Amino acid sequence: MNTTHSADDDSVAAAAASPEYAVESLEASAFTIPTDAPESDGTLAWDSTTVVIVSARCGPHTGIGYTYAGPASAAVIVGKLSGIIEGADAMMPQRSWMRMQHAVRNLGKPGLAAEAISAVDIALWDLYARLLGQSLTVVLGAVHQATPVYGSGGFTSYDDAQLTAQLSGWAQDGIGRVKMKVGRDPDRDAHRLTVARQAVGPDVQLFVDANGAYQRKEALLWAGRFAEHDVRWLEEPVSSDDLDGLRLVRDRAPAGMEIAAGEYGYHLPYFQHMLDAGAVDCLQADVTRALGISGTLRAAALCDARCMDLSLHCAPQVSAHVGAAVWHLRHLEYFHDHIRIEAMAFDGALTPQAPGVLRPDKSRPGMGVEIRWADIEKYRVR
Repeated sequence: MNTTHSADDDSVAAAAASPEYAVESLEASAFTIPTDAPESDGTLAWDSTTVVIVSARCGPHTGIGYTYAGPASAAVIVGKLSGIIEGADAMMPQRSWMRMQHAVRNLGKPGLAAEAISAVDIALWDLYARLLGQSLTVVLGAVHQATPVYGSGGFTSYDDAQLTAQLSGWAQDGIGRVKMKVGRDPDRDAHRLTVARQAVGPDVQLFVDANGAYQRKEALLWAGRFAEHDVRWLEEPVSSDDLDGLRLVRDRAPAGMEIAAGEYGYHLPYFQHMLDAGAVDCLQADVTRALGISGTLRAAALCDARCMDLSLHCAPQVSAHVGAAVWHLRHLEYFHDHIRIEAMAFDGALTPQAPGVLRPDKSRPGMGVEIRWADIEKYRVR
């Protein structure tokens, strides 16, 4: 007899399973938090950042997840994903992840739907670890004790004093790598690079991020100028959608300068295409965009197969745990906005330790954080 299996069969089986540890509720809230100063990069300016926080409850345990996205992603979670997750087996987060992929087919996965899935997936992994009474880094199968970080900010809107204070502050804290934004006003960038190098000294690695501000030949010109300041990392010199352009810059960049991109990847085909194109020296992935922990670890496996490093993008409280479980890990972007927001939103937020690493606390279950509702309520937008 010939039989077939479909996602609908999974839904019927799930409804009949009545797991011992069922997710009882899934909730999402959005908070828009002003920046501490105007911020801009090569292609965008902003004065606030929105974080969507998810709570998944099973008995006395609550898993926490989050993403940096618009409030509409919270509507996707409450309006679409909660019906998939509530009642699901809390001990099988990857099964729920698989079912969420099917549920958003007609919404369009890249973008808001992927960010919504990411936040829920993080919450389910956090809940699973709490049910086991283990740190998330242990549950994920850590291969590293800690996740190296680089300080990230250096916005094009900063004056020389702000740029100096921020970058030198990270260097003084023992973080041996810092990144600044470039590309909005090229006439100022040579001066800004001089200021940055003077601020951190010769022994700290200097990274730059153009956020896709350049055209291909312009990017090559600037790569040569960046090399004069011993810049080792050039991120998104051209649009991350221009894989041929990234490959061109990668092939012709000065020796010792790596080309990176990938932070806007929302699912595995994106990363596969970027890697197949030979577009980067080091791939980036954002756990709050790339379909959560489950998706990011799969992107990491693509890197493992190529003996290529993965650099994680932002969201330090969850990324510190995920990074420890990535075999070919390079580092984590320790981004100014997210540092502020997560310290404001979570009790137990990690801070860097020598020599510039985030070290998950294995004595605390899950991510080891709790939501500071009273402190962020005034920023609620949903």
